[in-house]
Formats: sequence, C-alpha cells, structure tokens
Amino acid sequence: MNLRGNEPLRERLAAEYVLGTLRGRARRRFEGLMHQDAALRRTTREWNERLGAMAEFAPPVAPDRQAWHAIERRLGLQPEAPRWQFWRHGSLGLWRGFGLASSALAALLLVTVSVERPGTARTSDIASLTDEQARPALVVTADRARGVMTVKVVAQAPLTAGQALQLWAVPRAGKPRSLGVLGARRTLTLPLPASAIGDDVAVLAVSLEPEGGSPNPDGPSGPILYKGSWAHVL
Repeated sequence: MNLRGNEPLRERLAAEYVLGTLRGRARRRFEGLMHQDAALRRTTREWNERLGAMAEFAPPVAPDRQAWHAIERRLGLQPEAPRWQFWRHGSLGLWRGFGLASSALAALLLVTVSVERPGTARTSDIASLTDEQARPALVVTADRARGVMTVKVVAQAPLTAGQALQLWAVPRAGKPRSLGVLGARRTLTLPLPASAIGDDVAVLAVSLEPEGGSPNPDGPSGPILYKGSWAHVL
C-alpha cells in the first residue's frame, strides 16, 4: 500500500482507522505505515480530535442484548448480576464509546448522503477547536453551498458578566478576520464569508473579549482560548 502523494486516500484511511472500520490486515498495514510516517500519524491524530469532539453531542448508547452477549463471549465475561440488569452495572465509558462510534459514523454518513441527495445540507469543511491541553471545546462546520457555518460549543471556560467569546479566521499573513461574537447558545449559525475558508486561512481561533466583541480593529484584544484548523471533507 503506497500512500505517498495520495492525500485523499491518506485522509480516508486515517478516518476509517479512528472510527474502527479499518480492520484485519488492512488495519495492521496502516499501523505499520504510521510507524514509519510522522505526517500520517499527525493526520490520524487530527481525525481523532475531530471525531472525538462529536461524542459530546451523542448521548450514551447501550448495545442491544445480542450485541452485549457477543461482547461477553469474546471477552470471557461472567457478570454476577442477571443479564437483564447489565445496564445497571456496566461501565459508562463503554456506553460512551458506543456513542462516539455511532456519532462519528453518523457525521461521515451525513456527508455522503448530502452528496447524493441534492437540496440537503452539505458539510464541506469541519474544524475542531481545542484548548492548550488539546481538549475539544467547539466544532465548526461549513456549508459552502448555502454560505453558512454552524458553531457547536462542546465545552467552554465560564464567562463572567460583560465577557464574550469571539471567533476569528487567522490568515498566514495579515490581520485576523472576525467571524462573529458567540452568544450564550450552544449551537449558533453564522454567515460563511469567503474570508473564513480561503486558502490563506491558517487557523480558526476563539478569543476572550468584552461583551460585544474586541474593541481592537486589528484583531483580538484578549487571550486566545481555543484554536483549530479546517479540514475539507467534500
């Protein structure tokens, strides 16, 4: 498997590896390639951050009885509690893991369906904005066809009265471009200007500002709390 110079294939395999849909020998070969390819490891890490953030939007999902029995057989588990009560004693992390997989897979299916069904919402770009500890805080999706972007807040620093968060597109050269002041809602739809997704945009950033936005016409006046880069998905 030669992935050198085939960026679309590298992106697709990295996403499938994170989702767990790349299996068997193909998965082992991909792991071997990652061991020798730092750029591929970085791409896989970026997909893990993007898809991991989406788990915050999915409620915990308990598998049906048949799936749970299959898990027990494969792991050799002999639960003390009656099987009909397994959900009372199961690990919350396990159910959140199922939620992560279903949520991330649903996000990729949404992209596929939107291509095949004209008139549906099209997610053309996605960015996961994280804090200094690489913890997801916001997920931004862009719909180039409709000219809108959606900001979903996963977690944010508590704001005091008179404070607000402001979203910026930071180009490789020149001044940051304000994309809007984020309100108290956890999901916000904003216009998508060309300046938000241009080829010169290096990163998206969120700064802490006074209520109403930065008073500095040249860019943020407060600290940068979150940042992340666009990934083109269509």
